[in-house]
Amino acid sequence: MLTARLTAVLAVTCAVTSSNIYLVQPVLEQVAADLHVSEGAAGTVPTATQLGYAAGILLLVPLGDIRNRRPLILAMMAATTLALVAAALAPSIGWLAAAGFAIGLLTPIPQLVLPLGVALAGGQRQGRVVGVLQGGLLVGLLASRAYSGALGELLGWRQVYWCSVAMMVVVGLVLLRALPSAPAKATGLSYAALLRTLPKLLLGNKVVLGVCVSGVLVGVAFGAFWNTLSFVLLREFGFGPAIVGLFGLVAAASAATSPMAGRFTDRFGGRRGQLLLIGTAILGWGVLAIGPSWVGWFLLGTVLLDIGVWGNQVVNQAVLFGLHSGDHSRLNTLYFFTRFLGIAAGSAVGAQLWSDWGWGAVSLLGVLAAVAALPIALAAAPRAGQPQPASPSVR
Repeated sequence: MLTARLTAVLAVTCAVTSSNIYLVQPVLEQVAADLHVSEGAAGTVPTATQLGYAAGILLLVPLGDIRNRRPLILAMMAATTLALVAAALAPSIGWLAAAGFAIGLLTPIPQLVLPLGVALAGGQRQGRVVGVLQGGLLVGLLASRAYSGALGELLGWRQVYWCSVAMMVVVGLVLLRALPSAPAKATGLSYAALLRTLPKLLLGNKVVLGVCVSGVLVGVAFGAFWNTLSFVLLREFGFGPAIVGLFGLVAAASAATSPMAGRFTDRFGGRRGQLLLIGTAILGWGVLAIGPSWVGWFLLGTVLLDIGVWGNQVVNQAVLFGLHSGDHSRLNTLYFFTRFLGIAAGSAVGAQLWSDWGWGAVSLLGVLAAVAALPIALAAAPRAGQPQPASPSVR
């Protein structure tokens, strides 16, 4: 039974665990100075963390379909806490990078919490549940950069990790008391067999394939923007790193609107949800295309794009969680892993387009990727009042 209190606990869990992914980014200069390495060498730490995160999504999140999610989440919480301790004690950059990889590998806890929340809600109100929990995740991503930078400046980069250790311990103790047992529904599968079902689950269901492909394209539009943002703000407006960091605060708007996107999807259906949110992302890119002429336009476009992209993610997960409940962890794996690939591709292509052709080319990529995603997403989503048929579990 998903009570309001348990929903709040799960949202806080998403916030605290997701914050671990970006802890080191604001304090990289301190890391480089303290460990006597170049900034380029220090940059291997966030890279290792991101690689670990992708591996964790692919290798650990599917376990939610064959293991009781309660002990699985608690074990990952404990292991992540130990990895954070290792990072805080790191004597060298190699040690810190290895600890960063472990943190990323063990941190995809929100991807287990989301299907757990839907299961505890009895499969009802998927959009609302996903929206609230994703709002917690976004708050964590936003807060991590803020408190990491502030705490690092006051006390040093190691204290950033110790602060996260303390938060993980507190949340872990709360979960130990509050988290109910959540037995898996696909217990007949071995781990190797579980991983072998992923390609069949992706390619054998047009809903899953459509959601993931459209998610990749929206991810391209998202990655192309955020990887070139600092270049545009510096070249077009003359803003420094401090102002660039403040643009990350637009995630607060996304965190606030994610629950609304979920409620809209529950009421009007996934198809209208996709039309509204991907349409908002397209509108955001349209505003951004003319944005360099005035910073107000650029800020508005950033807010619209972020609301559209993160709201689209709520809709996508609500559609996927309308399928067989025994597949939910693997559906989350497929969605987030392919989305991650799309963001990475958009980041790489966007940076190259900026270098060769400027902001106009980046804007064109963003608009085209989002426009291409829309018909695919609409084809995969159910109409209002027409529940997505629950396909048989893939084994």
